Amino acid sequence: MLEKSQRYSMTGPETGEMHAAPPWYALQVKARHERATAVHLSARSMEIYAPVYVTKERWSDRIKQLERPLFPGYVFCRFRTDQRLAVLTTPGVMSIVGFGTVPAPVSEDELQAVRAIARSGLPYSPWPYVRVGDGVRIEGGCMQGMRGTLVRTRDQFRVVVNIELLQRSVAVEIDRELVRAETSALRTTA
Repeated sequence: MLEKSQRYSMTGPETGEMHAAPPWYALQVKARHERATAVHLSARSMEIYAPVYVTKERWSDRIKQLERPLFPGYVFCRFRTDQRLAVLTTPGVMSIVGFGTVPAPVSEDELQAVRAIARSGLPYSPWPYVRVGDGVRIEGGCMQGMRGTLVRTRDQFRVVVNIELLQRSVAVEIDRELVRAETSALRTTA
């Protein structure tokens, strides 16, 4: 069983070498194998990061707090190019995320931001990746089911609904927690 501190970040043994650290890579792993894969990589002296978040789930007789992977299906690993085969042969690893056969490094700044969020003590959880301009659907409140386009004005998020016939639009300020990205199937029917 992993110790509490290892659940958020597991690192291999310190080497004490004075050269630059290798880059981080995202590894695609088998479904629900994030923790086991992280343990195997750590046993191979790889520096890994497999962040989790806490969620409450209702069971038939109680509410239970569970730890879930923040990025389901992925584990981050720092390794040199000569260690690529060792990473790929690790149980649970399906591939290294990249372009074609070239692994794409993950930004150190982005991982540091995720680590800062995990250390903050504030509640956090996964969020659908939505960009300004994407089609969205509102999933709660009095506007539930409404579709529109996500726009951002200053620090506020708004959903714009178009009336095509009149070539006019209406924008409404909305809590981002109520907005979900539309799937491609919904976009084609809307």
